[in-house]
Amino acid sequence: MRRTGYVGKGVIRKEDPRLITGRGRFIDDINLPRMLHLAFLRSPYAHARVVRVDLSGALQSGAVAAFTGSEINEMCGGIHLDSIPRGKVVVKPLAEGKVRYVGEPVALVLADDPYTARDAVEQINVEYERLPAVVDPLEASKPGAPVIHDEFPDNICFTTKRAYGDVDGAFAEADRVVDAHLRIQRLVPSAMETRGVVAAFDEGLGYLNIWAVNQFPFDFRSWTAEALGIPESKIRVISPDIGGAFGSKIAHYPEDIVVPLLAKMLKKPVKWIETRSENFYATTHGRGSSAWVQAAVKSDGRLLGVKARILTDLGAYPYFTTAQVPMGIIGMLPGCYKLRALEAEVTGVFTNKVPTGAYRGAGRPEASYIIERTVDRVARELGLDPAEVRRRNFIRPEEFPYRTITGNEYDSGNYELALNKALELAGYEEIRRRQSELRSGGKLLGVGISSYVEVCNFASTVAKVTVEKDGRVRVFSGTLPHGQGESTSFAQIAADALGVRIEDVDVIFGDTSLIGWGPGTAGSWTLASGGNSVLKASEVVRDKILKLAAHLMEIRPEDLEISEGKVSARGVPEKSLKLSEVAEVAYDPSRLPAGFEYGLSAEVSYTPRLTYPFGTHVAVVEVDSETGRVDVKKLVLVDDCGRVVNPLLVEGQLIGGAVQALAQALYEEAYFDSDGNLVTSNLGDYLFPTAVEIPEIITERTETPAPNPLGAKGVGEAATIGLTQAVVNAVEDALAQIGGRIENTPLTPFQTWSLIRLYGGEKC
Repeated sequence: MRRTGYVGKGVIRKEDPRLITGRGRFIDDINLPRMLHLAFLRSPYAHARVVRVDLSGALQSGAVAAFTGSEINEMCGGIHLDSIPRGKVVVKPLAEGKVRYVGEPVALVLADDPYTARDAVEQINVEYERLPAVVDPLEASKPGAPVIHDEFPDNICFTTKRAYGDVDGAFAEADRVVDAHLRIQRLVPSAMETRGVVAAFDEGLGYLNIWAVNQFPFDFRSWTAEALGIPESKIRVISPDIGGAFGSKIAHYPEDIVVPLLAKMLKKPVKWIETRSENFYATTHGRGSSAWVQAAVKSDGRLLGVKARILTDLGAYPYFTTAQVPMGIIGMLPGCYKLRALEAEVTGVFTNKVPTGAYRGAGRPEASYIIERTVDRVARELGLDPAEVRRRNFIRPEEFPYRTITGNEYDSGNYELALNKALELAGYEEIRRRQSELRSGGKLLGVGISSYVEVCNFASTVAKVTVEKDGRVRVFSGTLPHGQGESTSFAQIAADALGVRIEDVDVIFGDTSLIGWGPGTAGSWTLASGGNSVLKASEVVRDKILKLAAHLMEIRPEDLEISEGKVSARGVPEKSLKLSEVAEVAYDPSRLPAGFEYGLSAEVSYTPRLTYPFGTHVAVVEVDSETGRVDVKKLVLVDDCGRVVNPLLVEGQLIGGAVQALAQALYEEAYFDSDGNLVTSNLGDYLFPTAVEIPEIITERTETPAPNPLGAKGVGEAATIGLTQAVVNAVEDALAQIGGRIENTPLTPFQTWSLIRLYGGEKC
């Protein structure tokens, strides 16, 4: 990739003026004539039999129509689910016969406005027979636990076990075996915009038009076609502006089938917008795992082998990505380190909770958390500096590309460089000196390190680039950003490749009728994969421009260049054609020379290699020994995402992810009581850090290019993969001064205060 005018520079986001002035178009902005509004009645119980459903009250309260689960389910197929290695579950849109989590849809109503629909749905009378619920995956997997699915009498959805290297030999050679029990709590993704679906059926053409808040519009189209028995080519899916997703808008949900089904059946547009309460108990949650880890180590801190048993709470159903996420943990467990042996087992267990799914990082945060917390525990028990233990175990720069014991081939990296830079920015040596001074004043100072590596760029992507007749450029991408800023970065790439102003490039996403296919957006692949497809398509169009211009100017293509919207002879700028003049010929068959292809357009696919971003994050905290309050003084993030197209976008992704990681460490938890009720079910009980709680965040980068044309690696999930454990390690480092160890998060003041009391608060 030529680095010329735009790529590599901090260009301000093109999309922001439209969004911040209220001219964005989100799902609730879609309003069609004769539209009906949909509301769902959801189960108040985590586990119960549905004995009887009476819709008469709803119909008497202004509802245009109302349906039970049996009525809806007989008209459609099931939700698209994860493939799981044992057994099979079919999930229809509405519960029929049995509910398995609080919030599962049981019946629905339609009305002329959303307020009438919500009032009417409360008049549906359902008789339930309550059943015992089980919410702890460890308890759910024990004999005698309430059975959630008859197909899985032990409630175990899957167990994946892998062994690499000589595990027994590594543990026999060890000077010491270090144990760690680590719990990663459930989280609610809580995007700014909730989910929603609008559908309208065109009877004349037989087309189903759907507007959906979904990260994978092409997959959404396929799943809808499968569920409703409609040819995929007869469905158009449009994903408008999306106000955040973080993975929670990937799964196939009951509402995604019901809305288009009713639009087709009733011959009227139908709209459903999720309430914030529904978002808490009906949209997938993230994380939710416990790990029991043993590390075989030498006395100098060298890691020989690791054993890990991981238990994951799947919730009630294996939605799309529910099982994929925990299954992916094992591959990245080695982290940045040269392990000789690894034995890992991951078990996914059904519970009476809303299903889990992908959440910013999708398995890689869990893997990184486990290995980085373990490395810190090794350092502490051996009396070694945690930074030095990492250095002794890092993969060296000269060893790349490096194949890990689990089979991943890391493309490039310099882990020690990132570590050293992060420690310097954090003032690591000074912090160590001040720890003993602060303790005497009732403050416990701690510093935590996390050196992470992640994997991304999973999906092949498609892009179409067109130079229109007026010389403007349109970029169509099969990716679908939901806040990341690719309207800007893709425009930068195309503008440089085609020699035009960035203002003359329009980037279009989220319409299945405008491009052949696309994977949507997840897994930090939007720029690293999607950007390379844009570059590839732009270069094909560039070659077409140069060949046609060369013919028109009677000069060789290699003697031409494109800049500022003109095709010029090298060294003779006055001999030139405007790009629009070349385009006019390309789109006029009467003027197009024989042998030249009509138009200036190219639609290409790009199949990427996996890339492995990495970095080191450092957290500095003070813990008040009287109240347990954790005061985060500083966060330092040194990341390597290869070559950077737009540093402003990278910084935005890192800071946003850092706040989410901080929230996981200290604030957030989807907490359920023993009956399966979500206790933290609203923004008053479910805590986020606000601007007041966000500390100083320092971001820096190193650069090891990836083996792709842009040299780019992903960055969107880097901070949520790398930072949480740095914060937890920092708090444990502070508590270690009184012998404290941390198993559970979040580290709320009460949780931390309890640990201080447990480990001898009188010494503080």
